[in-house]
Amino acid sequence: MIRGVLLDYGGTIDTNGLHWGGVLWNSYQKHHIDIPQEAFSKAYSFGEKALAIHPIVMPHHTFYDTLALKIDQQFRFLVDNGFELDKSLVELIAQDCHLFAKTTVQKAIPTLEALYEQYPLVLVSNFYGNINSVLADFGIRHFFKAIVESAVVGVRKPNPDIYRLGVAQLQLPPEECVVVGDSYSKDIVPAKEVGCQAIWLNVQGWEEDTSISISDAEIGDFGKLLEAIKILDSILF
Repeated sequence: MIRGVLLDYGGTIDTNGLHWGGVLWNSYQKHHIDIPQEAFSKAYSFGEKALAIHPIVMPHHTFYDTLALKIDQQFRFLVDNGFELDKSLVELIAQDCHLFAKTTVQKAIPTLEALYEQYPLVLVSNFYGNINSVLADFGIRHFFKAIVESAVVGVRKPNPDIYRLGVAQLQLPPEECVVVGDSYSKDIVPAKEVGCQAIWLNVQGWEEDTSISISDAEIGDFGKLLEAIKILDSILF
C-alpha cells in the first residue's frame, strides 16, 4: 500500500497547479506592462537561473521577499534588453502574487491536514535555500517530516536523485511512496524513474506539451489529492 507522500511545493501547493510563469505574466498584464510574452519568458528564465546560481535569496527571506527579488531580476533583464519599465511596479507585482500564493496555500491546508493525519509527508522542492522560512511564514512547516531542497542538497529536478533523497527520508520502498507535482518533466518523469507512484496535478502548463503521460493518476485540483491516493492505492494493491 501507499505509505508515504512526497510533495512538490512551487506550482503545486502554492498555485494549485498553475505555473509560476503564468501567474507572474498575468500580474504583468494586470499592471499594463507592455512587453511580448516571449520577452517575458526569457526574463522569467533569467530570474530563475539568477536566484538558483547566485546568493541573492537568504535563508530568512519570506516568499514575498523571494518574489520581489525574482521580479527585480526579471526587470533588470528586460531593461538591459531595451524595454522601459517603471521599477515601482516590482513591489506591486510582488504584493499581487504573494496574496495569490497565500490565499492558495490557505485553501490547501485542509488537504495537507488530512494527508498529515494518514501519511508521513516529505517536501521535495527546487528552491533557493529559504523554503523553511516560506513554509513557516505560511503556517505549514509542521506538516512535513523532512524537507529536501535543491539549494541545500545540491541536486535539482529533474535529476531523479533529489527524489531518491526524499524516499530515503521516508525510509520506505519507493513503490510504497507517491510523488505529487505539477511538472510532468520535473516531478512525474523522475518519480517514475526512481520507482515511485506518481500523481500529476495537471492544470495549466507553461512550457510543457505532454500528450502521453506515464503518471499513475491525474488530478485538476490539489483538494482532490487524498481521494486520488485512496483510489490509486485500491487499484495498485
